[in-house]
Amino acid sequence: MKILFIEDDQVETMKMTRTLSKLHLNHELILAENGEDALEKLKNTLRLPDLILLDLNMPRMNGNEFLVAIKKNSHLKNIPVVVLTTSQNRDDLLECYSSGIAGYVTKPLKYEDYVEKMRKVFAYWEVNDLINA
Repeated sequence: MKILFIEDDQVETMKMTRTLSKLHLNHELILAENGEDALEKLKNTLRLPDLILLDLNMPRMNGNEFLVAIKKNSHLKNIPVVVLTTSQNRDDLLECYSSGIAGYVTKPLKYEDYVEKMRKVFAYWEVNDLINA
């Protein structure tokens, strides 16, 4: 799978890269530091990602603003988006599902728990029929 990972925290980015390696997954990971960066990468790619993993709390353009932007774009609106966040705020959860996300995953504190959650997320999307597959 080609995955767009939108995250401003370098530690979280390293954790995702390490997790993919630990799980022996050869998914292509495209990195973006915020919503604006992600939109630019989406605009300049020949093949859209199969899945977007999105943090909510980022500078410049946050996750909710990014969701609004891609859901308005007929070329991008059907890419599945899974929010990957530390926010346990119910309002964030409801707003994201109202915006059309495919899933909402709260980042656990322990790395082992993070790996297990991500293993399940990837396993789920690997068995789905994806638009770009």
